[in-house]
Amino acid sequence: MNAQVKAQHDGFLQKTFKLAEHKTNVKTEVMAGITTFMTMAYIIIVNPGILSATGMDKGALFTATCLSAALATFIMAFYANYPFALAPGMGLNAFFAFTVVLGMGYSWEFALTAVFIEGIIFILLTFFNIREAIINSMPMNIKHAVSVGIGLFIAFIGLSNAGIVAASEATKVTLGDMSSPTVLLALIGILITGILLAKNVKGALLLGIIATTIIGIPMGVTPMPTGFISPPPSIAPIALKFDFSKVFTLDMAVIMFTFLFVDLFDTLGTLVGVASKAEMLDREGRLPRAKQALFADAVGTTFGAIVGTSTVTTYVESAAGVAEGGKTGLTALTTGILFLLALLFSPILTIVPGAATAPALILVGLFMMSPIMKINLDDFTEAIPAFLTILMMPLTYSIAEGIVFGILSYVFLKICTGRTKDLSVAMYVLAVLFILKFIMK
Repeated sequence: MNAQVKAQHDGFLQKTFKLAEHKTNVKTEVMAGITTFMTMAYIIIVNPGILSATGMDKGALFTATCLSAALATFIMAFYANYPFALAPGMGLNAFFAFTVVLGMGYSWEFALTAVFIEGIIFILLTFFNIREAIINSMPMNIKHAVSVGIGLFIAFIGLSNAGIVAASEATKVTLGDMSSPTVLLALIGILITGILLAKNVKGALLLGIIATTIIGIPMGVTPMPTGFISPPPSIAPIALKFDFSKVFTLDMAVIMFTFLFVDLFDTLGTLVGVASKAEMLDREGRLPRAKQALFADAVGTTFGAIVGTSTVTTYVESAAGVAEGGKTGLTALTTGILFLLALLFSPILTIVPGAATAPALILVGLFMMSPIMKINLDDFTEAIPAFLTILMMPLTYSIAEGIVFGILSYVFLKICTGRTKDLSVAMYVLAVLFILKFIMK
């Protein structure tokens, strides 16, 4: 009977996510989904920590983070059938808390209203295929460069999270404290994960995270869990707390545009970059079902504002799941389910230290490098924009800024060398918008 139920269950998953068509299986997709969750689970703790600086209830933010991430990721799973996970975005939450609220003096209710309006605009832009048109207008070399840039960016995040690199006034970035238990644990994790990858062990990234977490216990890096099950806090203190009194002000327009811009190009960059690495783009460099994928973060952002959190975006850590073989929405579904389970099992899931997930992020950076071989380095009007795209992502700590520099340099070089036939109308429009962005800063 159990075998029959399992066969029916696997049959449903096969049909829903077209596993055979994508040359994958249930085990691979579930492992990939777990890996994605493990590499991005830090957001469960970090997002409430950042947003609570505004006076928002930290417990309610924990619940809102999990709920918004789960809903958006489920939409990605069932509607788009892609292995990408979503959650409240890093950078955007910092802008929400430290710039809009603490810096400009607006209430967190005002900031939530800006996010809510942004989400509605995103739904409209997605419905009218404007966001999809932007993806399709990007030159193929830029798309490949985005993948490589994300690789360096995600590796830098891992190195930074582990303390292997640190901030420095003299050199901006320097080597961290190599005697620190956190750094030593991360280096051990890189070695373990590297050996597993070299031996072609299935689920190497996930196994590396688990092994490193366990090793971290006697080292004092991994905390012991305080329990196993904990009921989720209520979202009542922050849900539906909007302030529409300043909707038609210039400040609202500027703040909303900033949320809109960063979220738009962070999501586009992540989708294009990870899809390029996973060879999900078609021959014309287009992402099939892009509209459905973009709909996930549009609805996620709107829902996130309703339950009380900042902008929801596609996560670059999705590359970890893709590197583990994730190809379909079943990977995303697994990640979404784990976000819901986190509501109950947070004492267990949140003990994984950054030093344990850092090795996965660093090595995923390596996996993302291969599209560089597809970039035309002989044509400088193609190579220079690609190079700037790659370079600026880790240096500005922003996928969006890397795309901005890449596209602006591409347009200027093509115009100045008389090769305007390589430019679409959309590229001219994007260049103008990017210039306006710099002027408005």
